[in-house]
Amino acid sequence: MSKSPTPPVASAGTRAWLILMKAHRSLLRHAERSFESLDIGLTDFVILEMLLHKGPQKVSDIGRRVGLTSGAITSAVDRSERQNLVVRTFDAQDRRARVVELTPLGRSVITKAFTSHDVAMEEAMSVLSPSEVRTLAALLKRVGTSVQSGGSTSM
Repeated sequence: MSKSPTPPVASAGTRAWLILMKAHRSLLRHAERSFESLDIGLTDFVILEMLLHKGPQKVSDIGRRVGLTSGAITSAVDRSERQNLVVRTFDAQDRRARVVELTPLGRSVITKAFTSHDVAMEEAMSVLSPSEVRTLAALLKRVGTSVQSGGSTSM
């Protein structure tokens, strides 16, 4: 029986990525639990939260910002529209484009969901000091920005 080759040792970057992925999955489950009682899923939450904080948006802009395909954003907006959470109107500047905005019910639902989510995220981050949370956010932003631009920043 031949001895199997020794697997390569993971670099510090790979170990950090694995830890980040595991933390992301745990935080995602924690986040979803924070608004599941309101009968909305993650995609709906993200779209409604965007409308709450950024105001009415073109369907195409929502899809681009939240990383959904044209078909997926249409399905998500259709679902929210059936629940009377949003309405679609024509864009005054471009009649071919549709603008999505919250209904009063939608504003109420996402306000409750966001408030619950905000409390849950504060709870999740409570193991860190406020300074550590700021440092973590700055470091993650720096890594994300570097990777997005195709470069890396030397330390």
